[in-house]
Amino acid sequence: MIWDELIRAVAGTFFGAVGFAMLVHVPKRSLLASSLIATLSYVVYWGFLQLGFSEWSSVFMGSFCGSLAGLLCARRMKIIGTVFLMSAVVPVVPGLGLYRMMAFFGQSRITDGAAMGIRAMILIAMIALGLGAGSLLDRMIHSPAHRHASRAPGQEDTSQRK
Repeated sequence: MIWDELIRAVAGTFFGAVGFAMLVHVPKRSLLASSLIATLSYVVYWGFLQLGFSEWSSVFMGSFCGSLAGLLCARRMKIIGTVFLMSAVVPVVPGLGLYRMMAFFGQSRITDGAAMGIRAMILIAMIALGLGAGSLLDRMIHSPAHRHASRAPGQEDTSQRK
């Protein structure tokens, strides 16, 4: 049962991410990688939910892992990281919550709409925090100071050669 749900989620996420990537005109050579990163992001989110974590922490972890994978892939493929980060967050965006908020407001159920809107905004904040934490960790790992510290004494710095 759970495997059927996971397979449907992975397939839906992958093909949805392919469609989104094509919609925003990502470079063709990054189409597969950005879709796989989006799928990874959703699988991490889904996995944390299945383990009993809150939706907020699951969204954070999905965004965090998607951010790390996206920035690593961007570095290797020499493509701007935004291409991969956009795709990584699409599966965890609380679109249904925002839709329901607007539907409640349209039905004059202001309290229900406000509660749904606050919940959606917290999830959006978790996405931003996950992306930011992943980016911070990536910068800490790949900073010039880290490269200089790992160099042997007396070894020439070839990264700034003209």
